[in-house]
Amino acid sequence: MRKGSTIVPAVLTDDPKALEAMVRQAESFTDYVQFDIMDGRFVPSHSVTCGQLAAVPKKLKWEAHLMTVRPEEHFDCLREAGARRVVFHFEAAPSPEAVIARARAAGLGVGLAINPETPVPAFLPLAGTVDSVLFLTVHPGFYGAKFLPEVLDKVTQLRAAMPDTEIGVDGGIKEGNVAQMARLGVNTICVGSAVFLQPDPAASFRRLTRLAQEAAPK
Repeated sequence: MRKGSTIVPAVLTDDPKALEAMVRQAESFTDYVQFDIMDGRFVPSHSVTCGQLAAVPKKLKWEAHLMTVRPEEHFDCLREAGARRVVFHFEAAPSPEAVIARARAAGLGVGLAINPETPVPAFLPLAGTVDSVLFLTVHPGFYGAKFLPEVLDKVTQLRAAMPDTEIGVDGGIKEGNVAQMARLGVNTICVGSAVFLQPDPAASFRRLTRLAQEAAPK
């Protein structure tokens, strides 16, 4: 488990030109990002495809957050495109165990994303079989969605049950609440609009990083 809290910029767009611009921006201030891939079925929105993502040259290390049905169908493309990890939704897979096994067989790291309504006991038996658990602190699919503070109770529950699990949060994180995430011992804080929709994304990323580092348990 990584120590402290790391800000991970989350790249979400349906425009290949905007994607390339966001990648170039991110390369100026970080070495790791999360790309969001949405199919218009698991969530209402669409994003760029894996093929469009693969077409953009990247110096970054990266993972993919799959807000899709049948996430395993994307794994080969994502591996070939250079993904380090795939994060799929527990709620999207009839057999999450089979999806985890498919990711491992493809040589990918694997994380489990959890929608706000899903209780911890529903996925707890799987938490020890993945590299990370990512709690959605919004209803997924859009930049700027409303933050749902009640999800933080689940962070506390999971940390108590599995102290060494890598825990992430994703959605609605801003300068006003990022310290709260860090104080809870969240390891990975995925941030989209509070970085990329700001006048100076690099400066926003640095402020968020400083706030998280100052608040993280010593």
